[in-house]
Parts: sequence; structure tokens; C-alpha cells
Amino acid sequence: MRVIQAFSLTEKVIFYFFVAVFVLSSLTLLYQVNRLFLVQVPEHGGALTEGDLGSPRFVNPILSTSDIDKDITSLIYSGLLKADSTTGKLKNDLAQSCTTSTDGLTYICTVRADATFHDGTPVTADDIVFTVSKAKDINLKSPRKASWDGVRVEKVDNHTVQFILPKAYSPFIQNLTLGILPKHIWNTATDDEFPFSQFNVKPVGSGPYKIESISYAASGLPREYHLIAWNKYAFGEPYITHLTIKSYGYEKELENAFRNGEIQSMGGISPVTIPSLDLHSSLIVRAPLPRIFGVFFNQNLAPVFVYKEVRDALNVAVDKQAIVDRLLSGYGQIENSAIPSATLRDSSASSHVLNSSMYSGSSTENSVQQRLTMAQAILSKAGWIRNSSGIFEKTINKKTVLLSFSISTGDAPDLKITAETLQKQWQTLGAKVQVKIFEPSDLNQNIIRPRKYDALLFGEIIGRGEDLYPFWHSSERTDPGLNIALYTNLKADKILERIRSTTDNKTQQILYDQFNTEIQADTPAVFLYSPYYIYIVPRTVHGVSLGQINGPAERWANISEWYIETNDVWKIFTR
Repeated sequence: MRVIQAFSLTEKVIFYFFVAVFVLSSLTLLYQVNRLFLVQVPEHGGALTEGDLGSPRFVNPILSTSDIDKDITSLIYSGLLKADSTTGKLKNDLAQSCTTSTDGLTYICTVRADATFHDGTPVTADDIVFTVSKAKDINLKSPRKASWDGVRVEKVDNHTVQFILPKAYSPFIQNLTLGILPKHIWNTATDDEFPFSQFNVKPVGSGPYKIESISYAASGLPREYHLIAWNKYAFGEPYITHLTIKSYGYEKELENAFRNGEIQSMGGISPVTIPSLDLHSSLIVRAPLPRIFGVFFNQNLAPVFVYKEVRDALNVAVDKQAIVDRLLSGYGQIENSAIPSATLRDSSASSHVLNSSMYSGSSTENSVQQRLTMAQAILSKAGWIRNSSGIFEKTINKKTVLLSFSISTGDAPDLKITAETLQKQWQTLGAKVQVKIFEPSDLNQNIIRPRKYDALLFGEIIGRGEDLYPFWHSSERTDPGLNIALYTNLKADKILERIRSTTDNKTQQILYDQFNTEIQADTPAVFLYSPYYIYIVPRTVHGVSLGQINGPAERWANISEWYIETNDVWKIFTR
């Protein structure tokens, strides 16, 4: 201090200046070093408000049918297994473990010892047995019933159950994602009382969120579900503390709610809506869905489809990219296989595409003309000629067959646009095409079920289980089967049966490839596109990753990992 006091005024100013510089530099250096050791980690807190279409009625895993019911059910309930919305694969949820016998007939699952319902009651094997028995109950008419027919479920001990199948069925494991009901709450409800129980609206489950409160509309129906994170959820308490689901009657109403800031996120909107939304503070997350749209030929009602060259020519002539661009604005993908790309096991499954060398994804004028030329060549080589009206026809046994047929479809805007686009493309080819539009219930009851259509433009939901049997096995040609192409191929039948009975992935892949070869050689349909699921979420929400989802409700499969709030901690404390 004496040395400093001996300094002149100028020397003191210079000295203190360098001291200040030293201190400031040291603090800055320490700050930078500290930052090198800090990482940002998720923190509990924050809230998200999402809009959904429809009015909740059955927030119940064995009764839910509407998207909003399934959405809320997936948040409230948990099953033995759950989907990983990033990878699309199944993983344990309530189950500590699940094993399958070598013959594929028995599945044994052990329930986690710490699994509890939202009211604090432990989840046990009794709850599993009870839930499955209700799903199988013919009087309840559960949409899940068909999946459990013939399956025996038995309690081994308080935390272990086994499922015994009458025959091996590889997609069965998907059943284990069924949300589990708390027996102690539901066991007093009779079959007549079950659909009217208050617990269909005020459910108690074991999922990531539990009900905090419900707001009702003037009609008495639930308007808003206010959910709070469940701190004893099997995968840990979700980071986002509060989640609100608001219901809306129409898509326009939902979109306006987003524009007005009433909601922050929404899903399943039409691609054509996106340009009209202000998304500067939002992210668009898209996910492929395991569903496929196509035109299915009914050779029984429209004899013109009996001729393979006709089916091949129609397939080659379609500009699929134009349909995807116009209809989906790029939020979808072209399909050339009976199995949607979202479920294809590897690239080899798409290598057996009929005339794939002829089809180009480009929508340029040259490629369009190229396809038309090739399609017309297929018809001409088989003896079809154009008449004075420009329509292809062929004389067979002194009878003239005209390349004329109708396309039946629903009155949804996307289906109408697709049908009109196909009509123009096939008329350019040289076909006479009529489009018939039906209201959904009329289409199902009076057209699809009795198989009264020439060609049907429709969508098939294949699902993660990739069970093609209901859609293509010859035994499913009549209602209630889903073989809407009325496809018959004994070799394909045997392949489909083998796919169902084997659990070996490599064997299944070989069989899927063989099935594709048969389908694409026969051309019973023109496969068109698979749409993406479109989910709009705030940029403030992190961890949202959608890979392969089976349906809209699975967007929340990993919601316990989403977060809004963050905290900075040293790396050593994150291990």
C-alpha cells in the first residue's frame, strides 16, 4: 500500500486502470470457462395448449373411436407396451418385461412393481385381465374386440399375466399397447352402465398426465381438458407441467383459434391450410402414416379390368407426382407398393415395383408424355385401337369392349381432387371415365360393403403390425372383409398366412418381398400416395420428434421427454 501511495496521480490512474482491466479480463475468462462446462438440460415447468377436433365422449381405451377420444386417452392411460414415436418400435410401458414363446402362441408380461394409477392404487395383473375381458365383452361392442377374439388372458401372479393365442399371429404384440383400466373403479359398472359411466369423461389411468379439471360447454359436453403431469408415471414425470386440450367442432374453427392465439399447437390439418397461417413462432413437424390411397379394380363388376393390359396401362399412365403436388403440397409421398413406405422394413421391399423403370417421379411434360406413350403402347400391343371418339376399344369374340369405367369415392375434398385428376389423366390416355361421389356413410353401406363399384378410390390403414391379410387374402373379398380389390391369388394367400404365423423378422421380410412380387405382377390396384401427418407446435417446445406413428394419438407417445423450461448445469452433474 505504501508503494501505491508513493505513486503520482498519473501513476495511480495508470495502475488502477490496469488493475481494472485485469479484474475484468479474469472475470470474463472465468465466465467463458464456466460456459464451457455448462450444458442446457430440461427443467420441469411450462404449459402447452392444443386444439383438437370433435367432442370428447369416450376417453376410454376400449371404447374410444374418434381422434379426440384417442388423443386424450393416450395421455391419460398407458398400456403394457407403448410406441416410440421417433423409431416407431414398441417398448415397455407398464411392463417390466414381455416375452414370447418360440412357437409364438404365448406372451408373458410382468408389470412394473412401481406402476400406479392416478389415484395412487397399484397396477396389478388383475387390472390387465379385467381390461382385456371388457375389450372382449360382446355386449360392450368395443372396436378392439376383434383384436382379442380367441385370446385367453390368465393371471400368473399379482404382477404377471400371460396371453395364450389359438394360433401364432405375429401382429398380436400390437394389442399390448391397449390402455389399462383400473378394475377397482370399473368393476361395479354393469354392461349397460359401462358406456354411460362418468369415468368415460373423467378417466383415471396410469399415463403421463392426469386430469386437473374439465371445463364444459353450454351443451354440457366437455370443452376443455386441463391436465397436469403425473409424477409417478412409469417413464418419469413429464417435463411440461400443464397441458390443455381444447375441442372444436370444425377445422375452420380450429384454424381460427390458432390464428387468434387461443391454442399453440394443432395436428392433422390440411396441407392447403398451411400457407394461410402465421408460423413464424411455430414448427411444422410431419410424420409418415402407415396408410395408403389407391384405386382398386373390381373385375367382377367391370369386365374391362379382367384384361391385364388395361390395368397395367392405367397404372403406367398415372402421374403420381402431380397428384401429390396438387393435393398434398408435398406433404406426402408417392406409393408404388401394397405396403406404405412408412412400414417398409427395408429398401428391398420397394424394389419389386411393376413398371418402376417406366415411372418417373418427375412431373415434367416429357415424363408425362413418355408415360402416356408407354401406356398406349401396352394397349396397342394387346390389340386395343382408338375409335372415332378417341376411346380405346377391342373386339373379342365379335363383341366390342370399350375402355370405359367409373371411379367411386367419398366426398372428402382430397378424394374428389384425386378422382378428378385421375379422370383427366386417364381420359388423355384414351379411356372414358366417370367420377361418382358419395357421402361417407352412403359410400360404405351402399357401395363398398356390397362391392358395387367399377373402381374404388379409397385409403387403407395398414398399421404398424403390417398385417396385409385383411386387405388382400381371398377369404376377405366379401363384407366385412377389407379386400376391396376382390383379389384372388392362391400363392399370395399362402404367403400372407405365413407372414401372420412367423415372428422371425428376416423370414417375414422375404415373405413381404414375395407378396409384393405377386401383387405387382397382377396389378389389382393403382397405388397412389401416403399422406403425412402434419403437426404444428410452438418453437418453445423442445424434444418433439415424430418418426413413424401408427395414428395421430401416437404423436404424444414420447411426450414425457418434451420440455419448455431449461436450466444450465455443469456437465459433471448430468451424468
